Amino acid sequence: MTVYLETIKGNGFLAEVIRTKRTKTVSVKVKEGKVSVVVPQSLSNIRIEELVSKKSRWIREKLQSHRESIPVKPKEYVSGECFTYLGRNYRLKVENGNPKSVRLKNGRLVVTLPGRAKSPERIKDALVRWYRTHADQKLQEKVDRYAKLVGVHPASIGIKTFKSRWGSCSNTGHILFNWKIIIAPNRVVDYVVMHELCHLIEHNHSPRYWKCVERVFPDHRECKDWLRVQGRQLDI
Repeated sequence: MTVYLETIKGNGFLAEVIRTKRTKTVSVKVKEGKVSVVVPQSLSNIRIEELVSKKSRWIREKLQSHRESIPVKPKEYVSGECFTYLGRNYRLKVENGNPKSVRLKNGRLVVTLPGRAKSPERIKDALVRWYRTHADQKLQEKVDRYAKLVGVHPASIGIKTFKSRWGSCSNTGHILFNWKIIIAPNRVVDYVVMHELCHLIEHNHSPRYWKCVERVFPDHRECKDWLRVQGRQLDI
């Protein structure tokens, strides 16, 4: 059997193309996080891309299921570990000192605690407080900016810990955000803000609602897909 290997780019993934004389049909497989497409040797690249595009949603769902099956390594809260803020990675540095503080300094996330208080639990608590404070500030800034573009006035803005959502908007105009969204890239955070603000106009996910989002965020589908794939990683 003669096999020819190629790679094509799908919507958010790479697929290995296996050309062989032993098949007259196309089969798409997703196994252990890898996508492979077995096709007849003479099938054109354009046709392969069309077929993969039609199955792209199914492929992404399979890839997401695989990612979710991989256990996330728990943090140890020690110097050298990587923490993400607005899509940028910072190395943690834990040092002795008073007063207690967390700050970004020279590309590091520096946690200062008294020597006897430097347990992983205390370090995590300090980080959570820092992230929540910055989430409150940044999300308010972003709401102020995008509310003008949408032409709305939220009744209030707040943060909360949600288990499986990034924000909520009540019928009375009160908006809450999951503070962990501040870990995501700036563009994704902006999308989540825009998502909730548009609910002040359309409290549903109708075509009119998505037109509101798309008016400012034409790439909202990419942001939504990013959250679906990477959202589970947004934690400290």
